Amino acid sequence: MAGRLIYLIGPSGSGKDSLLDAAREPLAYQGCRIVRRVITRSAEAVGEAAQAVSVEQFTAMQGEGAFALSWQANGLHYGIPKEIDEWLEAGLDVLVNGSRAYLPQAHQRYPGLLALLLTVDQAVLRQRLQARGRESLPEIEARLARNADFAAALMAAEDKALWLLDNSGPIEQTLGRLLQLMGKEPTCT
Repeated sequence: MAGRLIYLIGPSGSGKDSLLDAAREPLAYQGCRIVRRVITRSAEAVGEAAQAVSVEQFTAMQGEGAFALSWQANGLHYGIPKEIDEWLEAGLDVLVNGSRAYLPQAHQRYPGLLALLLTVDQAVLRQRLQARGRESLPEIEARLARNADFAAALMAAEDKALWLLDNSGPIEQTLGRLLQLMGKEPTCT
């Protein structure tokens, strides 16, 4: 029996990296692998525990067929190693930190993909983005508007399996809900 590909998406500041860190050990007990992405950014950059490579290295890896999925976003290149196909074939579930914009292509490659949309109350997300200090207030407001539009469009796509997971509260609460969802069929609520 093939495993499931769970494709985690959510706006910047929603807590994807925190959730992945918290979920790594408990999901391993459930036979789920969490994938480490390859990203063209400095190894010193703060954020997820990804494999940092140069654009040249990424391009070479892509040319060699190293990625099952790859995309560009925010001036960076992202890749999901092709070993996920072996894990899925072996019956393991695989959780990847994906891209909202790349979701249609990921669905095309993995028709059984289950999308997991990490949501956050707009006020909480605004506070998190402001605390980061990476963007101006108008840029944050524009990002929040895009996030709301994207979430609405996803909810309208009835043909896609989608789990909603609210991360407005403590990460332990979100992790508990994720672990519950991993044993159930996806729902749009």
